[in-house]
Amino acid sequence: MPGDTAPHVVEDLLGIVQILSDGSVVRGDESVLGPKEPFPDVPGVEWKDVLYHAAHGLRVRVYRPASASSVAGGAKLPVLVYFHGGGYCLGSFAQPTFHAFCLRAAAELPAVVLSVQYRLAPEHRLPAAIEDGAAFLSWLRGQAELGAGAEPWLAESADFARTFISGVSAGANLAHHLTVQVATARLPVSPVRVVGYVLLSAFFGGAERTASEADTTTDVSLPVEICEQLWHMSLPVGASRDHPVANPFGPESPSLAPVELPPALVVAPLGDVLRVRVLGYEARLKDMGKDVELVEFEGQQHGFSVLQPFGEAADELMRVVRRFVYQCDTPAVR
Repeated sequence: MPGDTAPHVVEDLLGIVQILSDGSVVRGDESVLGPKEPFPDVPGVEWKDVLYHAAHGLRVRVYRPASASSVAGGAKLPVLVYFHGGGYCLGSFAQPTFHAFCLRAAAELPAVVLSVQYRLAPEHRLPAAIEDGAAFLSWLRGQAELGAGAEPWLAESADFARTFISGVSAGANLAHHLTVQVATARLPVSPVRVVGYVLLSAFFGGAERTASEADTTTDVSLPVEICEQLWHMSLPVGASRDHPVANPFGPESPSLAPVELPPALVVAPLGDVLRVRVLGYEARLKDMGKDVELVEFEGQQHGFSVLQPFGEAADELMRVVRRFVYQCDTPAVR
């Protein structure tokens, strides 16, 4: 009809996610951001996908050492719940980078690793991803309650009393918020016991740039402009980066001081533009008397654990996470 115009792009994220003028979203091929060469396989690990949220079609990828299925009545393994990164707008539990990390974690911790799919923005703006994470933990609680009737690999191999919530980048942000929900009893998970949480290259934000974010002269894997665009596309429309999801210490964020958090492992790559926020997270928790371990990786970039999942830094990270998992025998959060 006269005067009609076709929808046009009003926001473009790396040429991969585009918001059109009519509100629709067009997605391109994310594989262009992935590794140029395939990663090596990790022998001795088996994995499969299991549906945990039928209404949304969400799955969890379950990993375990193959040896865990071969010894009847053998010792069960800790559970590492893992959320992938991508600024809440990109990424998938099935992408090679996150898949490789989970294979290594299952083999080397060793552990049952549960890599969780969640809905992405801008089609599903926050708190949709957090709601999905909570739904997954509720599903996991149901599995633990079933005992021998649970999903077979979980029934055979998972020690639900030693569960850790973890993630990388936006997945680390998600892990923080879910751990707080568990610790404040807003999200009951018993008989699952969350005994620790692990934040890798956490994706936090704020309305004012930090010193590391203000320095735009360095070459980084995640530029501050992309960080800010990701928050703009994932937070509720009109929200600032001081929204409690982005900034856990912002003006509208509830205090964490009274929250009995489980022990935390915070991994900070010092080449990350977000390093001041990650270091500040650890410092604030420590000032509140929380049990928090900070491990810094000099010269490493945001997301190094998945960008180079077989590099020397990733090797050291696996040793760090393994030590943390096996020293967490403190009273659990329920």
